[in-house]
Formats: sequence, structure tokens, C-alpha cells
Amino acid sequence: MEAYLYETLEKSKVRCFLCSHQCLVNNGKRGLCGVRENRRGKLYSLVYGRLIASNADPIEKKPLFHFMPGSRSYSIATAGCNFRCKFCQNADIAQMPNDQQGLIIGTTFNCEGVVKDALNQNCQSISYTYTEPTIYFEFAHDTAKLAHSYGLKNAFVTNGYMSSKALEMISPYLDAANVDLKSFSDKYYKQMCGARLAPVKETLKQMKAMNILVEVTTLIVPGLNDDPEELHAIAGFIANDLGPETPWHISRFHPTYQLTDRDCTPVQTLKTARDIGLEEGLRYVYLGNVPGHDGESTSCHHCGSLLIERWGYVVQKNRIKEGACPGCKTVVYGIDISA
Repeated sequence: MEAYLYETLEKSKVRCFLCSHQCLVNNGKRGLCGVRENRRGKLYSLVYGRLIASNADPIEKKPLFHFMPGSRSYSIATAGCNFRCKFCQNADIAQMPNDQQGLIIGTTFNCEGVVKDALNQNCQSISYTYTEPTIYFEFAHDTAKLAHSYGLKNAFVTNGYMSSKALEMISPYLDAANVDLKSFSDKYYKQMCGARLAPVKETLKQMKAMNILVEVTTLIVPGLNDDPEELHAIAGFIANDLGPETPWHISRFHPTYQLTDRDCTPVQTLKTARDIGLEEGLRYVYLGNVPGHDGESTSCHHCGSLLIERWGYVVQKNRIKEGACPGCKTVVYGIDISA
């Protein structure tokens, strides 16, 4: 399928405007994502409707804790990514085209089939996840638009590197997003991910301005982004630039892909990060990949009452009434968050 958001230049080159890389792609070549190809001056998506994953997941797995908690979300992905994270947890599919000489595999779906499957599996939303939804933007956009017409909501799990043009295009149909804020260091982004920090910060601010529900995730990698000064900077940015109601998920690193020279993140490091988030004024700070520890449940930021009790991805009890704490009546940030 011909891609969205590009222009043709001289000598059959094209400039892609889908993400902040803004790749200049020569004739016969692909962009950095490995799934958009220039064919004689026209840019084509090679992954439209070629799903490499499709599952009905708990929405908490995204993780989205303030977006229809306890519901199921039909989750889809294609191969490819516009980042090259050395710690990629889904490298087998996200890095497939770049690691395997352009290989792209997947099962053919159309938008109607995705929406039908979501409804048949009693899902209340569709999540574009596992890999980076920006790189299969055309299919995500068309599916999201159709999903809205059937009463389904849409969520992106994203690295936040989409362009302003792409975000404006998807925004009428995008209800929520969990955005990775991988570090507050441009050096880290360049060395570990092959990207830059500034566009991610701008995407986050733009999403909040568009009233998209935003939750932020930071994977804490020992020795790389776990310094308390950096954690304060991340939490301070979220609290001050996005708003103290914005949930922050602090996730545990496990050695994988090209980053196997260090151990898993100590639980105490995660707890310290959570304390820093609360100290900076964030109302909702969660620990990820460590089920059974404090930091999974949602409490009222005003009176401290337990509101949503979780174990891993499972909501065990939801006490929120009419979008607020049943005790002190303080409003809880979220979409369809009541029991």
C-alpha cells in the first residue's frame, strides 16, 4: 500500500514524514524502520495488514492502569521498528527486517477482520503494541478509525517518536497511549536506541494537549539510567510538563538482545525510583515486572485509600465510584475507570 505522509524529491528520492527520523530514502531502498520502501519515487508500506501478533490481553499488560481497568484489549503488531534499542524485549519481531536481511512475515488481515475479532473476544479496545505502531501507521490509522465507529477505543504503546503530522492525523481516533520515556539523556537515546530525546518529550506534551490519556513507562537499566539525579529529572518533567496526574510506570530490566552484560534491576532501585516520583509530586507511580511488591495498586492521592487492587495484570478489586474515591470524593485520573 502507498504510504501516508511523504513527499517525492528529485532523482526519485522520497522524504518520509511519519516519524522524527524523517528518512531520506533513495529509489529501491527502505527507511530506518525497514518496512517502508521507495519504489520509483513512491513510498510504500510493506506491512499493511501483515500482522505478526494478535492477542486479547488485559489492558494492564500494556501497561495502562487508568484506561478501562480490568478490561480486555485486542492487541496487534507487525514486524519492524524505528528504534534500535540494544535491550529490545521483542527483538525477534521488532528488529526482524533489520536483523534478517529485510525479512518481513505476518498473517494477512484487513481492518474489518481486526475489529470483528476484537468484538468477538469481548474486548473494549484495540491496542497497537508489541512493536512500534508508528511504523505500521497506515494500518493502525485505518483500523482505529473503523474501531471508533463500532464503539471500540484505541491505544498506542509507543516510543513516542511519531511526527506531529502523524499524531494530528491519528488523534481523532486515539484515546490513550503508553509512551516509553527511556531516559532523560540524549546521549542514552543516541547510543542505546538510535534516536533522540527531544522529539519524545514533544510528543508527550502534544498528546496531553490533545486530551489523549497518557501514561509513561521507564525501563530502569542498571548503570545506565538509574542515577537518582536522572530519575528526579524524569519525574519532574512528567509532573511539571505533563501534569502530576500522569501515571509513571517504572519497569524492571532483564538482560536481553544486545544488552546482556548486566543483571536485572534490583527491586530496591525500583522502589527508590518510585519514592522519587512521589517526592516530585506524581500521584500515581507503579512498579512493573515485579508482581507481588508494593506499587501495583492505585490509591487515592488525597486520602490514601486503596482504590484498585492489582496482582500483576489482574485487577482483584476496583472501589472507584463515578470516577472518584468513594471516601473523599477526589476525582481519579482516567477513562472509564469506575468499577
